[in-house]
Amino acid sequence: MYLCAIDRHGNIASLIQSLYEGFGTAIVPAGTGFALQNRGALFTLDPAHPNALAPRKRPLHTIIPAFMQKDDVRIGFGIMGAFNQAQAHAQFVANIVDYGMDIQQALEAGRFTKATFDGADVAIEALVPESTRRELAALGHEITVMPPRTGTFGSGQAVMSERSGVHDIHYGASEPRHDGAAIPEAPPVFL
Repeated sequence: MYLCAIDRHGNIASLIQSLYEGFGTAIVPAGTGFALQNRGALFTLDPAHPNALAPRKRPLHTIIPAFMQKDDVRIGFGIMGAFNQAQAHAQFVANIVDYGMDIQQALEAGRFTKATFDGADVAIEALVPESTRRELAALGHEITVMPPRTGTFGSGQAVMSERSGVHDIHYGASEPRHDGAAIPEAPPVFL
């Protein structure tokens, strides 16, 4: 589950909650009401592996709620989706920084993902222009075109605060690949 929020003062929260496997460890500490996660399952016992179980190490994981800022623009965002998370985050940032998209456009833009660590196989959402897919194939990438808006490419939300004169304007975005919503704060009922 991913959640981001911005309050009327511009404070931003970005949170990913994950147990890892279905019910995590399936252990609920007495009196707490929540299950413990089992991200340690991603360690290996092979001492030669970079993700070997060892003191002062953390297991490889993909929980990366994020923030970005430039001048008076601050963004909190997160995109769920297992190993696709880091790739989707990088694409979201590039869409804003390099392509000038707003946060909604950046979430909705076509994505690619690389599910393996070797080879040239790349899954690309049908939303990515065919000309781009042809260029990648010409470079040697083995392209698999996937239908638009599937869970393969993750799903996320974002909030943004932007200074406009003396006021901050706040925005929210939620993409159509998953359930979610950008819900503004209701105006005061009594003045």
